[in-house]
Amino acid sequence: MTETTLATEADLRGTYAEPNDAVLAKDIRHIDAHCARFIELSPFCVLGTSRADGLGDVSPRGGEPGFVHVLDKTHLAMPDRPGNNRLDSLTNVSHNPAIGLLFFLPGVNEMLRVNGTASISKDPALMERFLANGRPPLSVLVVEVKEAYLHCAKAVKRSGLWDPEAQIERKDFPSLGQIMRDQLALDIEAELIDQALDQDAKDNLY
Repeated sequence: MTETTLATEADLRGTYAEPNDAVLAKDIRHIDAHCARFIELSPFCVLGTSRADGLGDVSPRGGEPGFVHVLDKTHLAMPDRPGNNRLDSLTNVSHNPAIGLLFFLPGVNEMLRVNGTASISKDPALMERFLANGRPPLSVLVVEVKEAYLHCAKAVKRSGLWDPEAQIERKDFPSLGQIMRDQLALDIEAELIDQALDQDAKDNLY
């Protein structure tokens, strides 16, 4: 550590002001009508978990608006749709149930933060809630809510996330096929990899 490193909470508080009462009080610790409406409209969230060795991990989750269901004031349910089968997030939950969720609404600058603990369920009634194209999810993540509060708009405003003028041209960043070819030293055309990825997304979206 150097003298410029803020290593402890005391170090941090030597640089940052104390939060005001309103900032502390906004954590309502349950899902009220406003939080429930936010989740009902949200098609996308980010899921944060921790590995057994303590390393953090963040994973995107998306679906139709309201793809995460509010079961009651302290429980949410999220379907686990087909992915790459690395099972990073679910394996993390099996070791450490603490999770964080950050919900987004397209066009809305505020976000919803939900922190709690999670379990992985194959309960038939829960699976039935999330049928898509006649297929159930592979499992359902059940979240017990410990904290819930709206996050201010500053980060999204700074980023211009919803500003159409801020969107980059797709040609300005290589395709996933190109990246995979380069990083894995594959002897195959990037276009063929992209075609295979696109087909997998069509065949195995649900």
